[in-house]
Amino acid sequence: MLSYILRRLGYGLVILIGVNLITFLLFFTVNTPDDMARLNIGGKRVTPDQIEKWKVERGYDKPMLFNDQAQGTDQLTQTVFWERSVSLFVFDFGRADNASGGDIGHQIAQRMGVSLRLTVPIFVLGLLASVIFSLWLVMFRGTRVDFWGVVACVVMMSISSLFYIIVGQYLFSRVARLAPISGYAGGLDAVRFLVLPICLMLVASLAGQARFFRTLFLEEAGKDYVRTARAKGLAETAVMGRHVLRNAMLPIITSSGSALPGLFMGGLLTESFFGIPGLGSYTIDAIASQDFAIVRAMVFLGSVLYIVSNILIDVAYTLADPRVRMQ
Repeated sequence: MLSYILRRLGYGLVILIGVNLITFLLFFTVNTPDDMARLNIGGKRVTPDQIEKWKVERGYDKPMLFNDQAQGTDQLTQTVFWERSVSLFVFDFGRADNASGGDIGHQIAQRMGVSLRLTVPIFVLGLLASVIFSLWLVMFRGTRVDFWGVVACVVMMSISSLFYIIVGQYLFSRVARLAPISGYAGGLDAVRFLVLPICLMLVASLAGQARFFRTLFLEEAGKDYVRTARAKGLAETAVMGRHVLRNAMLPIITSSGSALPGLFMGGLLTESFFGIPGLGSYTIDAIASQDFAIVRAMVFLGSVLYIVSNILIDVAYTLADPRVRMQ
């Protein structure tokens, strides 16, 4: 297992280098350092001296990818790509291009906790609700309960999560005044700001997961070992819990593990609409202001989390099913 994990980490390192290079090229295809300087300095009249000063302060005065041999230097560290890449791989994200952005690593450490307060309850409660609801539908398969449950899932899946947010804010914040429409506070006061977005995102994500899990459970419920368990007189709830759920764990682990990076990266749409200062809103603000340093750091962090989550999924396979071996 150790050799397999080390090999996957080696593949992951190559992927990170590729993602880092593609992000760099895509960003500077759209913007030049001069454009970034004008945007961050602001104002209609930006002098060339101000642009040059901004570029020098942030290291954008150096060549982008390759050294200019005419300048008489062969130092690899004299390129923007090399300097920024080395710092990323040691998790030194540097400072934001925006003057008010501050240290990126400090911002990530602070905002990640806020994002986890929002995303972890959505993930855990959503997973439990989807599994229970799906098992309930399978127990009543072929009946009106199953039919109308599937219809409700299809209808809910057809509605955008943005609709749930807008309607939820209007009904529960403006009309009923049960929760703040947006904002955030530290400590226990955070609960009253997080309850509404958590509930709305649970409703928005329930249908898709329930349909997927119902398909898995229906496939397992028709197999011979399940019919044998029923023939022995085992209660239907025990059949669903001990046999159907247990043998459908691998796809559930896959879907759940794939969602792990999103727990740390935050909800882009939810945090933006509810004014929650997590990593999701941090990323959206950086994209809007074209802050390359923040965008690149967030893309790199997301790639690391996805690579680690995929390795954890493979390890979890061996724990859920002893027949699975890593090679």
